[in-house]
Amino acid sequence: MGKINSIKELKEAILELEIKQKEDERLLKEQFMIAYERLKPINMIKNSVKNLITSPELKDHLISSTIGLAAGYLTKKAVVGSTRHHPLKQILGAFLQMGVTNLVTQNSDGIQSRVASLISGFLSKRKANRKNEE
Repeated sequence: MGKINSIKELKEAILELEIKQKEDERLLKEQFMIAYERLKPINMIKNSVKNLITSPELKDHLISSTIGLAAGYLTKKAVVGSTRHHPLKQILGAFLQMGVTNLVTQNSDGIQSRVASLISGFLSKRKANRKNEE
C-alpha cells in the first residue's frame, strides 16, 4: 500500500484490510480444525497404526516370519507326524520346528529369491512347451 491522500483511498484501504482480515481468520480457523482433528486420541492411534502397517520393514519382517513359521510347522508334521503318545517325539519335533523356523526366518531373502527363480523357470519351461505344442 502506498501513501493515502484522500478519504476515498482510505476507505478502499480499510475495505481491503477487512477482506484480508476475514480471509486470514477463515484460514486460521481451518488450520485450527485440522490440528484439532489430528490431536484427537483416536486419530493419533489410527495414524500410528497406518504408518506402522505401511512400513516396508514391517511387511518384509512379517513375510519372512510367516514363511519361517509355515516351514517349521510343515517340517515338524513331515518328520514327526501327529504322534500324541510319544512325548520324546513331540519334544524333538518342537525343537526341530523352532530350528527350521529360525533358519528360514534368518535366510528368508535368499529363500524368497530362490523360490522366485524356480517359479519363473517353471513358468518359462511351461510357456516353451506350449509353443512347441502349437
